[in-house]
Amino acid sequence: MVLEKRILTTPSDSLKMCYHDNSLVSASLEALIQHLVPTVDYYPDRSYVFTFLLSSRLFLPPYELMTRVCHLCVEQQRSGDALLDKIRFREVAPKLVQLLTEWTETFPYDFRDERMMRCLKDMTLHVARGDEYSWRAMQQMTQRLIKRLSALGQYEEAVAALNAAAMERPASLKSKQASAQRSDVLSMCDDPFVLAQQLTHIELDRLSFIGPEEFIQTFAMKDPLENHKGFFRKRKTSNLEAYVSWFNRLSYLVATEICMPMKKKHRARIIEFFIDVAQECFNIGNFNSLMAIITGMNMSPVARLKKTWNKVNTDKFEILEHQMDPSSNFSNYRTALRGATQRSETAHSSQEKIVIPFFSLLIKDIYFLNEGCASRLPNGHINFEKLWELAKQVSEFLVWRQVVCPFDRDRRILQYLVTTPIFTEDELHLASYESEGPENNMEKDSRRSLR
Repeated sequence: MVLEKRILTTPSDSLKMCYHDNSLVSASLEALIQHLVPTVDYYPDRSYVFTFLLSSRLFLPPYELMTRVCHLCVEQQRSGDALLDKIRFREVAPKLVQLLTEWTETFPYDFRDERMMRCLKDMTLHVARGDEYSWRAMQQMTQRLIKRLSALGQYEEAVAALNAAAMERPASLKSKQASAQRSDVLSMCDDPFVLAQQLTHIELDRLSFIGPEEFIQTFAMKDPLENHKGFFRKRKTSNLEAYVSWFNRLSYLVATEICMPMKKKHRARIIEFFIDVAQECFNIGNFNSLMAIITGMNMSPVARLKKTWNKVNTDKFEILEHQMDPSSNFSNYRTALRGATQRSETAHSSQEKIVIPFFSLLIKDIYFLNEGCASRLPNGHINFEKLWELAKQVSEFLVWRQVVCPFDRDRRILQYLVTTPIFTEDELHLASYESEGPENNMEKDSRRSLR
């Protein structure tokens, strides 16, 4: 089907914008930048501002976009008459401040680039000459931005410290006999609901620090002027990566807790406990922890413990596995996610608002949307329909990210979850063989090589 498209023609051919049903579908990069620039009688639609600021980094670095927007904003008010220019800039200044406020509040991490901060400083000085009210607003905006970036720096340092603490592997973990003497998850917390609540705290804390641009930054062109060892380059997707690392840690923690006990009865009890925790995560809407727990329980060192599993009632586990079944592109999970999203939209309490997606699948969906659809059309225009779709997926994530966890924090349990040492894959296999000996030649060879 060929779409009928209306072309809005502007004086320059390079500024053509193509619409269908009043929705922007394509335009040149120059036209899109121009469309972002406020004037005395125009301010861009908020959904356009978010969509273009999010995806523009596929085509040019944020500092270059900001430089061009600010330059255009100033140039458009120039008439050659100094007094008239001052009056016109005074009229447009509040709109420029509004645009920069949306940028700094939605994409604050862009401003970890010194070039962005320089540009912001230059615009503050320019605004100061024309409009005192807007200058004060710029100063307040900059203070909020610095506060947010400071909180981000503290968060990143805290995560690095926690990871370092978790990497300090005590001798007690080297052998199964010695590790059995350390505390386990049941000695720390034997209430599945409480553990699910603490997992939800960790998930929401870490989600809140992922910048929306990190999803797109993964595909963005590298800026040749940036030193790859530099502060900004190093951290462009680091919070997203830290969140994926947390998922892996939780999976290995579950497997470690199950493989560690000497007694079969104790191992079975821990499996049943984690099944109950996973069920509570599902009820809360915490699909990321749910999937991490299922992944940990399906790791081969755990799955092979047949004598242990024989002591477990697996009915609930099979239902949960069915919910997160990857077949038909995770159709069961997507149905459950839609249900949780609808509950969140009509929520009467903070708990009902919680939606924590299975994060790796969210990244995968955005990746395939980007890869499966051209960013530029044959005529050189940018495919804005694709940008709308990317923005739709990321903006849904932003709504989920804003939820404040309503549960009481238990610092002891939280500390245990993020720092207690965990087995490596080889150590898990060895612990598993010590729990239930090798059953065939392949397992015997595996155990020999691990020793």
